[in-house]
Amino acid sequence: MGRLTGGDPSLLRRINSAVVLHALRGAGAPTLTDLTRITGLSRPTVEGVVEGLFEAGLVVEALPDESEARRQGRPARRFRFRAEAGHLLGVEIGPHRVSALISGLDGRIVGAGSRAVSETAGADDRLDQVRAVIADVLRRTGVARSSLRAVGVGSPGIVEADGTVRLGTALPDWTGLALGERLRRSFRCPVLVENDANAAAVAEHWKGAATDSDDVVFVLAGLSPGAGSLIGGRLHRGFGGAAGEIGALHLLGRDVTPEHLLSTTDTPLDPLDEVAVAAVFAKARDGDAGAQAAVERFLQRLVHDVAALVLALDPELVVVGGWAAGLDGVLEPLRRELARYCLRPPRVTLSLLGEAAVATGALRLALDHVEEQLFAVEGAVTARR
Repeated sequence: MGRLTGGDPSLLRRINSAVVLHALRGAGAPTLTDLTRITGLSRPTVEGVVEGLFEAGLVVEALPDESEARRQGRPARRFRFRAEAGHLLGVEIGPHRVSALISGLDGRIVGAGSRAVSETAGADDRLDQVRAVIADVLRRTGVARSSLRAVGVGSPGIVEADGTVRLGTALPDWTGLALGERLRRSFRCPVLVENDANAAAVAEHWKGAATDSDDVVFVLAGLSPGAGSLIGGRLHRGFGGAAGEIGALHLLGRDVTPEHLLSTTDTPLDPLDEVAVAAVFAKARDGDAGAQAAVERFLQRLVHDVAALVLALDPELVVVGGWAAGLDGVLEPLRRELARYCLRPPRVTLSLLGEAAVATGALRLALDHVEEQLFAVEGAVTARR
């Protein structure tokens, strides 16, 4: 930002506003005296900032508590942050379903919805379902579309900064889709599109298994696995957004794809057929020798894929999500084999957010954007270059 000389009063006001607003969000219903003490700003400065936040609709006067009201004399005025002054939307677009979460400006979820989608649905049909589930959530929560300040979207594929899917093999008609542009037509606020594994990594760091770790690899396990990584608490996308595409590692001299590895016949599984995948794991648990061999081959490949990222990034924690997170026998083999292959084995755990991980991360993406715009917060984990 450079040295602050006082020559830019608008910048100074913005900094003071951000300081006071963060204090309000974290202090419940403070008085002006409380805000002066918390922020270190002068009382006239705090009063001026609070007045401006009143006018912006971000702050209101809070009612005194009962004990204060019973005291003699007029109680000190208290203020609170208006989380209801705007709303955020987090959306997941997946092979089998689309889902949406809505929150206030504090990130607290006030509504959710989802609906099933066929894995063979084309882009137009899938986007129609996305719009329908969003409309349903807005209707049920009573939130006006005009109240939305930002929309985050988690999607399979390599996603460019403008929301275009440069490569997306998991969904029909997805490669080259101007996803961000298509969705922006439905909103008057920014729409930010992110790779699904990246969004899930952000979610686990915010509310899931990685809240105490800043160096994290999230593995979206499946027949076409992907991964999202946080380095020093910041999302690492790579130069072109393709970081973590471990599903392509079989191209490095490994001709056998995961769909073949997990098949118990000569016919490879469909990468989107989760029912068939679950059936193979179920047969393995029941003692079927062919299924057990198939699962062992698949887990070995998954370990190799994850180990490549672990060796390159040295994360503190690996979080496993996706359909494999709900199947027995994934965690311990990963721990055991990573201990064999990695110089410093990380902790390995399952996702705490499950199916909600991608939508939750997309919501955090929207929240980060609003915080950057309104609250002058720097260092958001999802900030684009």
